Amino acid sequence: MPQITLPDGSTRQYDQPVTVAGVAESIGPGLAKAALAGRVDGELVDTSYTIDTDVKLSIVTDRDADGVEVIRHSCAHLMAQAVQRLFPDAQVTIGPVIENGFFYDFSFERPFTPEDLAAIETTMEEIVKEDLQVERSILSREEAVELFEKMGEKYKVEIIESIPGDEDLSFYRQGDFIDLCRGPHVPSTGKFKAFKLTKVAGAYWRGDSNNEMLQRIYGTAWPSKKDLKLYLQRLEEAEKRDHRKLGKQLGLFHMAEEAPGSVFWHPKGWRLFLNLLEYMRGRQEQADYIEVNTPDVMDRSLWETSGHWFNYRENMFTTQTEDERIFALKPMNCPGSVSMFAQGLKSYRDLPLRMAEFGKVHRYEPSGALHGLMRVRHFTQDDAHIYCTEDQMEQECMDVVTLVLDIYKDFGFEEVVIKLSTRPEKRIGSDEIWDKLEGALLNSLTSMNLDYVLYPGEGAFYGPKLEFVLRDAIGRDWQCGTLQVDMNLPERFDIAYVDENGDRHKRPVMLHRALFGSLERFIGILIEHYEGKFPTWLAPQQVAVLNITDKQGTYCTQVEESLKNKGFRAISDLRNEKIGFKIRELTLQKIPYLLIVGDKEVASRKVAVRTREGTDLGAMSLDAFCGHLQRDVSNYGRT
Repeated sequence: MPQITLPDGSTRQYDQPVTVAGVAESIGPGLAKAALAGRVDGELVDTSYTIDTDVKLSIVTDRDADGVEVIRHSCAHLMAQAVQRLFPDAQVTIGPVIENGFFYDFSFERPFTPEDLAAIETTMEEIVKEDLQVERSILSREEAVELFEKMGEKYKVEIIESIPGDEDLSFYRQGDFIDLCRGPHVPSTGKFKAFKLTKVAGAYWRGDSNNEMLQRIYGTAWPSKKDLKLYLQRLEEAEKRDHRKLGKQLGLFHMAEEAPGSVFWHPKGWRLFLNLLEYMRGRQEQADYIEVNTPDVMDRSLWETSGHWFNYRENMFTTQTEDERIFALKPMNCPGSVSMFAQGLKSYRDLPLRMAEFGKVHRYEPSGALHGLMRVRHFTQDDAHIYCTEDQMEQECMDVVTLVLDIYKDFGFEEVVIKLSTRPEKRIGSDEIWDKLEGALLNSLTSMNLDYVLYPGEGAFYGPKLEFVLRDAIGRDWQCGTLQVDMNLPERFDIAYVDENGDRHKRPVMLHRALFGSLERFIGILIEHYEGKFPTWLAPQQVAVLNITDKQGTYCTQVEESLKNKGFRAISDLRNEKIGFKIRELTLQKIPYLLIVGDKEVASRKVAVRTREGTDLGAMSLDAFCGHLQRDVSNYGRT
């Protein structure tokens, strides 16, 4: 006689085992119709799951994040079923949930076309109308292999044979389609309300470039047509803001096959890069950081000591000299920073020592993962390593969190989610050390009354970390800054300081901190967040001076030089073109202010001021405009 405890604390008694669907039905027909899954004692299960003991239960609907994930997971199966109805020779491989949707990889003799996607969607809608029951079953490994061998599904056979152990495997069937899956799934295909297939891309089987190239069909699914419409509108907006497209339009950067994953910065893009660098330098100096620089290439032995050689080797670029010494391009700055700390005797009076570096790092990313500025192989980090005592560790963590949140506000990012990632399975250091480090991060957030999301097992191999996730102007989330606490690298590199009692072997705690993260990636995020309309203080070009005829050329040049002398970034456009053409062209370059100069402005020693949004601010003296510009430049955080 199971007793069910519901989320509101109420209980229900049943005189025999009952399914999740049965509990929902006993509560009410509306909930029974809406139920997609259940969470039994914290575990997500199908509505067909039978409860025969006392448990805590919550019914999952499409109003819950779990429910949306179940919809998307199940929609991947719906798509695979539709593909096999239309193309019986297509073999299915894997189909996981991803952010905002799902994908499924297929092996098929020819590329899928846009017309194929439309046909697949239509067939999916037909299967929804059939309202097929989704049924879970259990098979042994031998039974599963035999089933899929008969079906000719060689990829499924390979997946099943690669699963370790002798445990039974779960399968889900809807009509004539069956697939290996842990679940849970929606109760029937009639539960889908809104979905859309979005694109096809190539993907290697098991992510290995030595394997067959498969076809990956992406899709999205939502609880309602309204939600789907809003998402597709966001996609359309994101397409307009694509940093690669805007980077080309604004002349900021380009990428080339000769240097995959590396950025060629054009003058305006490099000015933007330097603006960020100068901004961060200023903030770090105010926070008592010192700046250093360490080599890009270092001997293998250093990376063995740090643990990177054994935990990160596949992501490192290496080279061998004629005397057979192996060197690595640094994928991270921390070993170089530790070497810097080790130079000379340090005292407790020197701590905390906040050592910053704008270090260039190189990491091997698979070619298929490269994506403009967002995923590169060569990038610059606004890195810093803070060496402190255990007693100072919590306060230093709080100071870093305060700094990073304040910096993000200067760029207009008010919504920031903090993720706390704890010890991974593959790690260095004792559990005692990990307890101290995780406690320091947790206590810091608690002391500051900050909310956070816990991600167990997601920490770095040498220490737990905080990650800072920004929400941009169209609601997308970007992970940027990180803070990691570490007592393992100081131990491995045998660094120490002299404490107040004269002990020369006291280990410092090491905090790893990056606020932008990668400057390249942060610039990509800013391009899309601002849609290329950078705030005036950040814009690579702040003012353009335009003449109407050749007669105003000399005055325009004088205005440009005067602005530059006052520290503003100004250009002049003296081309022999119509003023309307020049205004349109420079407006597309998203320069914050255009100064129009005709005979009247020359005579009155003024400029006609126009914003990139097309607002006419009227005629001003140059001093008045410089005052207006200075107030705008000083207004951090304005978008």
